[in-house]
Amino acid sequence: MTTLPRQALPGTENIKLTKLDNGIQVLVYENPAVESVVIFGSLRAGSIYEPLKRSGIASLTADALLRGTTSRDFETLHSELEDIGAELDTSTGKHRVTFSGRSLAEDFSTLMDVLADALRNPVFDSQELEEERVKRLTELNFAHQDTRYMAARSLRQTMYPDTHAFHYSTYGSPETLPGITNDDLRDFHRKQYGPDGMILVIVGAVSADIATAIAGDALADWENPHQASTPILPDIVAPSELITIETAITGKTQADIIIGTPGPSRYAEDYLAAQLANSILGEFGMMGRIGNVIREQLGLAYYAYSRLDGGEGQGAWTITAGVAPQNVELAVEKVRDEIQKLTTELVSLEDLDDNQSYFTGRLPLRLESNFGLAATIHAIMQYDLGLDYLLAYHNRVFSISREELLAATSHYLHPDRLIVSVAG
Repeated sequence: MTTLPRQALPGTENIKLTKLDNGIQVLVYENPAVESVVIFGSLRAGSIYEPLKRSGIASLTADALLRGTTSRDFETLHSELEDIGAELDTSTGKHRVTFSGRSLAEDFSTLMDVLADALRNPVFDSQELEEERVKRLTELNFAHQDTRYMAARSLRQTMYPDTHAFHYSTYGSPETLPGITNDDLRDFHRKQYGPDGMILVIVGAVSADIATAIAGDALADWENPHQASTPILPDIVAPSELITIETAITGKTQADIIIGTPGPSRYAEDYLAAQLANSILGEFGMMGRIGNVIREQLGLAYYAYSRLDGGEGQGAWTITAGVAPQNVELAVEKVRDEIQKLTTELVSLEDLDDNQSYFTGRLPLRLESNFGLAATIHAIMQYDLGLDYLLAYHNRVFSISREELLAATSHYLHPDRLIVSVAG
């Protein structure tokens, strides 16, 4: 099993954490082995903050950040980045908007200046919004003919009621996108973009003191008294019976099945145990037990795997398979059989050890790049895991028992209380 030397892992001894006066948390991990610097951060501006039934506002706002500011139009902003070979990008999730970037160490101050300008001073251009709206509506029109997309959409809308933010797509919908205006984006930016809850991670060939000073120069004076607090999401109850939703899409030779139920948030005490159980169910090797039985042994599926979303809220625990239409019922039956075994029988010691070794063995791969390091440190901070989380990770994983796996699976999964979404 490959492991990083303990002193090489990010922890309290080599991560510099600074909280700026306005509340922004800046974390710096020096990595002089490469000449570049990576930034990875987030702020509280995800889709849970947009009005219900108006999905798309949060992601359209984030998309506009790099399309021009009050001091840089689109061409100026991107030329400034291209001239130094730098990159910046944004992405919208349920709870947070994330941003990431990369430059040479000598150009880090320029990268930070452009990022701060984009976050603080975007210009919401009507033509840019219309172009993005047309693009999204076109993509959604194609997506509505995609069996996996439609199965996932039906599952999401069934699992989460229309009073819950997770019921809606972060990308927007054909019903909501046409009505979104630039004023909506400006209002969302005014209410959500600010320093409260912001995390900024910097990794690379720059000293921690210098990186923190540059970040402070760019962001320490940012204030937003209008920044909204985080809404409280209602708890989601697992289905009390087996629910089947069928979405007919003509002209398809394949059906996609997504079977799901609410899973743990990343804050749940049994999250890591559930993660290990999910690996055994449908991830490790050739997609775990699901892949072995449904794809390899029976040849029912083109692909079959399971996934545990986690995150700040109650994400879904799902099993996905693409099958021929005549194999749908048998594939669902076999998935339920594997769930029955996982929730009533202790996994073997070999299965547990293999997956524990897999979890700890893949960690060095995630940390071999500046981006992987930055994203990992960000997750540690976002979920309040403690800066020494990685130092204790091996022992935490190997301390999980078969009984804890059984308790986690039986808590979240039940073969007779699932949502089965089929599209095709």
